[in-house]
Amino acid sequence: MELRFGPAGIPLSCKGRTIKDGIEDVHALELGAMEIQLLRPHKPIEEDMELIRELAEELDVHLYAHAPYYMDFLGKEEYRARSYENLLWAAETAEMLGARILVTHIGLYHDKDRKVALEEAIKIVRKARDHMKKKGYSVKLGVETSGRQMVFGTLEEVLTVVRRVSGVVPVLNIGNLFCRMDGKLNTREDFEELVYAPVMKVTKSKEFYFHFSGVERRGKDKLRNTPIKKGELKFETFVDSLLEREDFSATVISDSPLLEHDAYYMQLITERVKQRRALRKKGGQEKKGSKAASK
Repeated sequence: MELRFGPAGIPLSCKGRTIKDGIEDVHALELGAMEIQLLRPHKPIEEDMELIRELAEELDVHLYAHAPYYMDFLGKEEYRARSYENLLWAAETAEMLGARILVTHIGLYHDKDRKVALEEAIKIVRKARDHMKKKGYSVKLGVETSGRQMVFGTLEEVLTVVRRVSGVVPVLNIGNLFCRMDGKLNTREDFEELVYAPVMKVTKSKEFYFHFSGVERRGKDKLRNTPIKKGELKFETFVDSLLEREDFSATVISDSPLLEHDAYYMQLITERVKQRRALRKKGGQEKKGSKAASK
């Protein structure tokens, strides 16, 4: 199973603040991915994008991108139009940077019935997908799960969009799902039953894209992201469940306040979990061997 980790943005410890600096820093930290934050709509990136693509490929750092966080595809027409323009700008920029997935949110439900909101979300995502396809973009559009009940993005809603709009991928923010599911992701079985099985049923994909951080919540609403060690959500359980699916490949992006520090921490914990799993497997094989020999 291939697992890559990286930060949501240029590493905090990076001395330079360019995307190029960020890629080099991610590589130096022995991480394998970075999500570029395209948060200021229509602000030009004053860097050589071809050089960025080539550098990321040379250093084996997978690039992803996040569209502006404030999207309002279910609100007033003027806000919808502005959000759509911002998304198309982000898609063009992500393509030029060589990003694999462009992550977006849908926005608040406002006072809409959930079924109506879902159909409107599908319509706008399909429109954006068609635009990107017509332009010949290779970057995929990804819809992220949300962590607040007033914001579109339950797992079921995101998977319905993915099922109805081909070529769109789910972005599984585990901290957000943990909140929307009222803290139910506590065991390997929880992750298998509540996350992996539904996703595999819809996408048939074996490539997953995750966001992970600690979270502070009030009921089913996320209040804020926290460092992983301080959150209620346990990374060790998540990665242990992920390693159960040996046919998966996954990228896990740290959107904790500690960014690359928690990305590296997740990578360290993953290696420890792998070692424990290997020891358990070896112990089980030895036990079977001794039983067979005694017969």
